[in-house]
Amino acid sequence: MADSNFKPTQWWQTGVVYQVYPRSFQDTDGDGVGDLRGIIARLDYFRSLGVDAIWISPFYPSPMADFGYDVADYTDVDPLFGTLADFDELLAEAHKRGLRVVLDFVPNHTSDLHAWFLESRSSRDSAKRDWYVWHDAPPAGDDWKPAAERLPNNWQSHFGGSAWAWDDRTEQFYLHSFLRQQPDLNWRNPAVRLAMYDAMKFWLDRGVDGFRMDVLWLLTKDEFFRNDQQNPQDPNSLLRTATANQPETHEIVAEMRKLLDSYGDALKPDEPNVRGVSNRVLIGEIYLPLPELVSYYGASSEDAKQDALPQLSGANLPFNFHLIQTRWEASAIADVINEYERVLPQGAWPNYVLGNHDQKRLATRIGKQQARAAAMLLLTLRGTPTLYYGDELGMEDVPITPAQVKDPAAKNDPAAGRDPERAPMLWVPAENAGFTFPDVKPWLPIEREYETKNAAVLSRDPKSIFTLYRTLLHYRRTYDTLHVGGLSDVRAEGSVLRYKRTTPVDGESTDFQVLLNLGSEIATVQCAKGKVLVTTLLDGAGAEVEGDVTLEAGEGLLIALED
Repeated sequence: MADSNFKPTQWWQTGVVYQVYPRSFQDTDGDGVGDLRGIIARLDYFRSLGVDAIWISPFYPSPMADFGYDVADYTDVDPLFGTLADFDELLAEAHKRGLRVVLDFVPNHTSDLHAWFLESRSSRDSAKRDWYVWHDAPPAGDDWKPAAERLPNNWQSHFGGSAWAWDDRTEQFYLHSFLRQQPDLNWRNPAVRLAMYDAMKFWLDRGVDGFRMDVLWLLTKDEFFRNDQQNPQDPNSLLRTATANQPETHEIVAEMRKLLDSYGDALKPDEPNVRGVSNRVLIGEIYLPLPELVSYYGASSEDAKQDALPQLSGANLPFNFHLIQTRWEASAIADVINEYERVLPQGAWPNYVLGNHDQKRLATRIGKQQARAAAMLLLTLRGTPTLYYGDELGMEDVPITPAQVKDPAAKNDPAAGRDPERAPMLWVPAENAGFTFPDVKPWLPIEREYETKNAAVLSRDPKSIFTLYRTLLHYRRTYDTLHVGGLSDVRAEGSVLRYKRTTPVDGESTDFQVLLNLGSEIATVQCAKGKVLVTTLLDGAGAEVEGDVTLEAGEGLLIALED
């Protein structure tokens, strides 16, 4: 195991992050779209649930070609979501409650309506021409084609088709890793870096607690524009050898981290900044195999001493999506956890994610029964968990008819649509589930079971999935073993995933055994002597166990072990 000898003390290590997709969280102005004032109205909900930080998906000015991930201005708020004053109030009110606020930042690309790109495409001689990735058409061959059809290379958009778009005015191609309305910035240009870091400072100076960096592993591309390699396992796909995970990206991540580390604690502005302590968190969206993923923590400095905090220069939390990508079986998940712990650099702090705005809902992927086991898994593993809004209610994907499709990715490939997991939050058993006014049409359909599956109803049900989340979050805060302790003995026993959480040095709580039946049948396993703290069925707390322990399908037990 890669358990660190260094006791985690930062809020992003001991706390829990909750993702808010603002379009779908709470509408207060009656346009059917959530807004910043809606988040303000629900700040006490986060405290009652027991999370420590909210990560807010983009709310910057945008044409909304990709619902905010096409940014037209990095230093303002789109009127759809409110005003900069609304954001300042949100931040102040969150901090009053001890809640941290993390912003979604989109560094790889802008909107094609951003002032930078409008200037860049105005002329080949534009001062900002090199702020984006432009390329000539290659020379015509024997099979002569117009320049607009002679692509520079085989690079593909993540939304399908070529990543190159032809610009008639200046007769060059520009790169777009996603929609053609999302041109890629040229991070090899120092002026681009400085401009983006200035945008980050704008929000850091206001007091935000950090950033989740969108598609961080894509920031630089091969400087010689070489083709991506063919996938030997699938002749119809490419390995992104030239368009992802380039060595230069680590230099950029280190610069971002250095900027954040230059700021003190936003909740304690009068305290001096402590060198080597990261109060502002840098989270990276990175979809890579584990060995490549953990490289984004950054290498330890050569002069780091064994008795000092290792100086990791990269992201504090490179997002670990492998629980989403792994089949829901005990052996497969045990393998992922063990491999992750094995490859973590010394001093690196782990993290886990089970859902987000780009993935099918947890309860849809693995079923309602297993969603409870997943809650216990996420909230009892070593490391920082990130929750996706509504998972604490057991929300499922909402069926979307062709006429209701909003996601541009779905218009290119219906199977890739992300609307189902972005449906509005369910608050009360009333029309539109309290997301918006009863007579307003929400931007996406409301889940059909809203009358029984909503925060108001489930918070009063002592055996609901909401109560399970709140209970697990309570115990996670209460016992230092569960938020900063070690992890050991991770293994599968048939359909049961089992592991221990061990008391940290100078800890005051006990060791815990976690047993999770990820199968569809009843299972029996052995357990040392202990007392059940909580079950996923919320029906056996306080029971003493020793020897044979029987678990229902999808049941999990958190057991306090006796000495």
